[in-house]
Amino acid sequence: MTLSATPAQALAGLSAALGWCALALQLALSIGASLAAGGSVAGAILDYFSFFTILTNIIVACLMTVMAAGRSIAAALHGAATLYITVVALIYWLVLRPTGDPEGWQRVADSLLHGVVPALALVMWLGFAPRGALKRADLPAWLIYPLTFFAYAMARGAVDGWYPYPFLDAGRFGYRTVLQNAVVVTAVFAALAVTLVWLDGYLARRGGKTPSGSP
Repeated sequence: MTLSATPAQALAGLSAALGWCALALQLALSIGASLAAGGSVAGAILDYFSFFTILTNIIVACLMTVMAAGRSIAAALHGAATLYITVVALIYWLVLRPTGDPEGWQRVADSLLHGVVPALALVMWLGFAPRGALKRADLPAWLIYPLTFFAYAMARGAVDGWYPYPFLDAGRFGYRTVLQNAVVVTAVFAALAVTLVWLDGYLARRGGKTPSGSP
């Protein structure tokens, strides 16, 4: 990013900087907590990269870094990242946050990863993404990532009993309940994906641009 950066580059740069700082902070906190509990650094790193929140924030931070450098990204990729980080925020604030009250630096990390970065990513998409490029045909591909994550979480949990989120804990709630939770979360993904495609087309029409392809 240069001194002559556009507003889009400046906002992307801010989002990238906050995202990378939050990710680094969470990694340090995770390693510290693991060591304090008698665990290992390797175990902490494995767990760290087993959270959908972390993986999605890494995706967003990478994309924002690219955009801060003045380079464009594919509309479908930008839309997908916006979808994923929005779901991260919704699940945290509606499902996970009411069950705990993080303090200190953990509260800072949680606020950045689940609040500030998702908000900036949504503003970036609403304000600076090319309009009219998203299509309903993009939606099945968008679901591959969360479904793959779910399969990984279930496989790992079956091996060592560790689950990244309480609503995926098959050891505690059973596979039937977890599958029901997964269906609900997938429905949220699908509904928000359809909403993003519709909103993209609506904003394109409102701006006088004909959407590229039928949404």
